[in-house]
Amino acid sequence: RRHMDEYRGVVIRLLRDDNEGDRHQRFVIRQANGETILVAHNIDIAPRLNDLYFGAPLVIYGKYEWNDLGGIVHWTHHDPNGSHRNGWIDFNGRRYQ
Repeated sequence: RRHMDEYRGVVIRLLRDDNEGDRHQRFVIRQANGETILVAHNIDIAPRLNDLYFGAPLVIYGKYEWNDLGGIVHWTHHDPNGSHRNGWIDFNGRRYQ
């Protein structure tokens, strides 16, 4: 499953940034159906969600990729090369992309 989709949920875990290669802000959301999703937001391309907090509601548009740990949503930013659909995160009245 490798497609762009919209995800809605609340933050249930804030993780340390992944600083290997492109830097990613990482957190986990829980959707209304109870499913949890790890989100990796590229902060070398898009702005960091500075005020992110436990329980914060988010709408995310990005690419889900399954892996052995369950999967991850990434590509939550604009495409600097213009060859891919833009992703984004809506948080606290602002669109981060």
